Amino acid sequence: MQRSFDIAVIGGGVVGLAILRRFAMAGLSAVLLERGADILSGASKGNSALLHTGFDAPTGSLELACMQAGHAEYLEIRDRLNLPLVRSSALVVAWSEEEQAKLDGIVAKAHANGVADVRPVARDELRLLEPELAPAARAAVLVPGEHIIDAWSAPLAYAHQALAHGAVILRHAEVTGGDFANGAWTLASKAGPVTARVVVNAAGNFGDLVEAIARASPFTITPRRGQFVVFDKQASRLVDAIILPVPTERTKGVVLFRTAFGNLAIGPTAEDVPEREVAATDIATLEKLKARALEMVPALQGIGVNAIYAGLRPATEHKDYVIEALPDRGWITVGGIRSTGLTASLGIARHVAGLYASNFGALPEAPQPVWTPVPNLTEGRPRPYMDGGEIVCHCEWVTRAEIERALEGPLPAGDLGGLKRRTRAMMGRCQGFNCSAHVEAMFREKTYGTA
Repeated sequence: MQRSFDIAVIGGGVVGLAILRRFAMAGLSAVLLERGADILSGASKGNSALLHTGFDAPTGSLELACMQAGHAEYLEIRDRLNLPLVRSSALVVAWSEEEQAKLDGIVAKAHANGVADVRPVARDELRLLEPELAPAARAAVLVPGEHIIDAWSAPLAYAHQALAHGAVILRHAEVTGGDFANGAWTLASKAGPVTARVVVNAAGNFGDLVEAIARASPFTITPRRGQFVVFDKQASRLVDAIILPVPTERTKGVVLFRTAFGNLAIGPTAEDVPEREVAATDIATLEKLKARALEMVPALQGIGVNAIYAGLRPATEHKDYVIEALPDRGWITVGGIRSTGLTASLGIARHVAGLYASNFGALPEAPQPVWTPVPNLTEGRPRPYMDGGEIVCHCEWVTRAEIERALEGPLPAGDLGGLKRRTRAMMGRCQGFNCSAHVEAMFREKTYGTA
């Protein structure tokens, strides 16, 4: 395998994959090193899957610029990559007099951020827009451009497009060290050494540890755990918009939202934890989330819970992203990309490409793009089971052909988690009770040649 590249990206989350795609499509030889068995094994696998406008981001921040660039590019390329978009809008709902007093400021900030269609909504209109909200809802701010997407299809499409342009993705490739000499890095990884002129650190929850390879890290990652509760599918008819809280200084708060898979979910919490890898859940917090959802939408009473999950966001002591080039070290830092990273990833990739061009040389003339559409996973659009075939996962209507396809091609699922993210198998009401043995046997047969 080729071991010398123009650029090496450390971290196979959505940000790292978007950066890999950008450089590969620009004509550079590029490699991505991911410590897990599959892409999205870290922070990117657990989030709320919303496409944000940046209406409430810090005005003038790099985060805002990357979010808005990412939002625009997602809309531009989604049809060619077969990426989902559930047009929804969002409502920032005030539940107290104190919160209502902050709504005008939210509108003003949105307008300052260039999101001109944000407007206030009085109680009577709010009741018409969302009749199932509890009577305690006093007023709101409407954000028409906030939408629902699928957190897993987009990064998979970015990975496939990068591969189609000659990139290499190494899994089980944790970076353990590196040396910079004669204008190039030699990275030590568990998949063997890799040489690159420029390294991009997009290592998410391990970003500060990876940064120490190049310098004393200017940021410290304190993972912020977010827990979620997912209600059964009949709950999704109870709300239309994404129901946002009035944010605090520390967190955007708990959101009630429909998913692209036809459920209704609430989360995330915001708990600083020492654990960087395993996002555990706890019953007490999940019960509080469920209770809060019932307070907001009383009609949820009696509707069951489909699933619970948690994610870890790479929070730092800085309010903004930490993205900068080290020209004398052949290094680009991409750290502290929190929950907005899914939306911002394409914008971050553009910004990083600009840093490369400014500090390490002009990018070559980009070849004609190769488009690599991914299978649709979302409700409301055609799915394979509609054309017949053996159903393996009956809760989510996943066919044998879908699972087989996810275990083939240029980037087959590397573990059962990756297979779930590519197909929705084992993600339904029974959480794999009825199909997991079958799915695991298919995985083992395709991966190892034995069931």
